[in-house]
Amino acid sequence: MHTNIEERACDLAVYIIENKTTVRKAAKHFGISKSTVHKDLTERLRTVNPALYSEVRQVLDLNKAERHIRGGMATKRKYKGI
Repeated sequence: MHTNIEERACDLAVYIIENKTTVRKAAKHFGISKSTVHKDLTERLRTVNPALYSEVRQVLDLNKAERHIRGGMATKRKYKGI
């Protein structure tokens, strides 16, 4: 696993940007908690690599804007029995 926290933060950001994925999926992929992913991306990455931070911030903001839609679709699938 990663020994360098800054390297892990950059790897997480690249993974999320390339795959347009969520914090939960990135956490599962890297085998760490979603709160660690969030802290790495929002706090640590800002000081380590500001350019990468601004790119990943766009994906995170998009995910936040779409979150209510995803929740509604999940509920719909649940009650449809899919």
